[in-house]
Amino acid sequence: MTELKVSVSPHLRSSRTTQKIMLDVIIALCPALIAASVIFGLRSLLLTAVSAAFCVVLEFAWEKLMKQPVTVSDLSAVVTGMLLAFNVPATMPIWELMVGDVVAIIVVKMLFGGIGCNFVNPALIGRVVMFFSFTADMTNFPAPKGTVDALSSATPLALIRQGSIGWEEFGQLFIGVHGGVLGETCAAALILGGVYLCARKVIKPIIPLAYLGSTLLFSWIFGSPQPVLALFSGGLMLGAIFMATDYVTSPSTNLGKLIFGLGCGLLTALMRCFANSAGAVSFSILLMNLVVPYINDLTQPKPFGGVKAK
Repeated sequence: MTELKVSVSPHLRSSRTTQKIMLDVIIALCPALIAASVIFGLRSLLLTAVSAAFCVVLEFAWEKLMKQPVTVSDLSAVVTGMLLAFNVPATMPIWELMVGDVVAIIVVKMLFGGIGCNFVNPALIGRVVMFFSFTADMTNFPAPKGTVDALSSATPLALIRQGSIGWEEFGQLFIGVHGGVLGETCAAALILGGVYLCARKVIKPIIPLAYLGSTLLFSWIFGSPQPVLALFSGGLMLGAIFMATDYVTSPSTNLGKLIFGLGCGLLTALMRCFANSAGAVSFSILLMNLVVPYINDLTQPKPFGGVKAK
C-alpha cells in the first residue's frame, strides 16, 4: 500500500538560496565597481567596502540586540551597502554615507521585519535621505581622473538639458568618462552586469527593458532633447537593472513586471522633463514600490477551476 504524504506548500523547491542569489548580484556589480575605481580612483573602492561592511555590522548588531536569528550570511546587507555606495559621488564623506546605511538597514529593513518584509527599496530610501540631508556633498560630482573637459566635469543629464552634448560624446557616455555617482557612469559595465543576472536567471529582462524603453518613449513624447543619450545619465541604468528588479519590492507576475517598468519609465520622464529632478529615478522606483501589492493583486492569475473573489 502506497503511503500518502501531506505537507504544506511550497511543494516545488529550488536549490537556489538567498545567499546564492545575493552572491550573483555582487558579482554583477563588480564590473561597475572596477570601472568606478578606474574612473574616479581607489576611493570608490573604499566607499563601497566601508558601506558594505557597515551594513553587515548594523544588521548583525540589531539581530543580536533583538535576540533574533543572525542572517548576515545571506549577503543581502552586503548588496544594500554596495548599492548605497553606488549612489554617492567619490568625494562623499564616509560618515555621511554611514548615515545612509543606518537608514537603509535599521529604519527600512530591520524595523519592518528584516529581509523580505520591507515595502520599499532600502538603498533608495537611504539615498533619498542623504540627498536631502547632505545635498551639497551628494551633488559634488568630481571629474574622472586625468580629464578637464566640460563633459567630464558635469553629469550628462545636466549637459543634455543645456543642449551642450551631442552624439559625438556617446562613446564617453557609454564608457563612463563623465561626472556622476559611482554606479551611474559606466553604462557598459552596468549592462554587462545586467546580462550576467539574466543569464543566471536571477532577474528577468522585463522590468529593465520596459523601464528603459518607456523612459525613451515618454521622454521623446514630452520633448526632451536627446532622449536616447538621456538613457545613459541620472543613474537610469543602475536603477533599471539593479534596483527596480529587487525581488521584495517588485511585482511577482510577468504582466505585473511589465506594468511596473512602464510606470517607472513614465514617472521618470515626467520628473525629468517637467520637474527638472535630479532624483527622478529614485523617486519613480520608490513610488512604484508603493503600488506593487495592488499590481500583484490585479495581475495574479486565477487558479484552474477557481472563482475570482469579488
